[in-house]
Amino acid sequence: MRMASIVSGSSGNCIYVGSNRGNILIDAGVSKRKIEEGLYIHNINPKEIDGIFITHEHSDHINGLGVFTRKYPVHIYGTKETLLSIKQSCKLGKIDKDLFCEIEPDEDFQVKDLTIKPFKISHDALNPVAYRVEDGKHAVAVATDMGTYNDYVVSNLKNLDMLLLEANHDVNMLQVGAYPYHLKQRILGNRGHLSNEMSGRLLCEILHDHLKKIMLGHLSKENNYAQLAYETVKTEITVSDNQYRADDFNIEVAKRDESSTLVEF
Repeated sequence: MRMASIVSGSSGNCIYVGSNRGNILIDAGVSKRKIEEGLYIHNINPKEIDGIFITHEHSDHINGLGVFTRKYPVHIYGTKETLLSIKQSCKLGKIDKDLFCEIEPDEDFQVKDLTIKPFKISHDALNPVAYRVEDGKHAVAVATDMGTYNDYVVSNLKNLDMLLLEANHDVNMLQVGAYPYHLKQRILGNRGHLSNEMSGRLLCEILHDHLKKIMLGHLSKENNYAQLAYETVKTEITVSDNQYRADDFNIEVAKRDESSTLVEF
C-alpha cells in the first residue's frame, strides 16, 4: 500500500492512496495540472486513477474536479448531499452525471482491492466525511476539516499504518490575526478546524507501535506555519501521559504547493 499528499492546505487538497491494483484520490481541490504533476512525480499515470472520493463540497476540496474528470472520466464518490452540491456548482463546468456515485457514512465501499470506509466528521458542510482505506493488510486514513472529535472518530483512526491529520491553525495566531470575528469563531467552533494542539491530543489517543507515518495537513496559510504545527504536535505527544514520545514516530508536514514523499509499506 502507498500514500502521498499531492497538496494539502487551506487553499487546496488532494491525497493519493494506492495498492497493488487500486489507485484513488481523496479530494481534488487543485488544478488538473497540479494533480497530474503530483502523480507523475511518483510515476503514477492519471489514467490509472480508479476513483475520486470527496470529503465535502468546499472549494478547496473540489476545485479541480471538473477539468480533471473531463480529461479522465473517473467515478466521483461522495455523500448524497455533497454530490448534489457539486452538481449544482456553476464553477466546475459540466460533469458527466454518470460519474457520480453516492456513498453513506459507515458503509464500506470497494474499489478493486481497496476497501474505503467513510465516517462522519464535524464540519460546517452538508454531510462531510473522512476516509479510512484498507487493502487487507494495511490501513491509512485522511481526516481533515474537523472542528472537534469524539470516541467515534478515534475508533475509526485506530490501528493505522499512516494518517494524514489536520493541524489547521495556531489558536493564538488566529485570535490576534486579521480575520473578522465571525470567521474566527467559525474556525474555532465545533464545526470548524482542528488546531495544532487538538491535532496532537487526537494523535495521543491513536498512537501505537506500528504507526509508520504521521502527516500533518490542511494548514492555514494565514494562521499557521509548518514548523509551528510540527513542534506543537510533537510537544502535545511528548507531554502526554501515554507511553510514547514524539521522536518515536515519523512526523511530516504536508506542503500546500508540492507533493510529499510517497510512503510505501
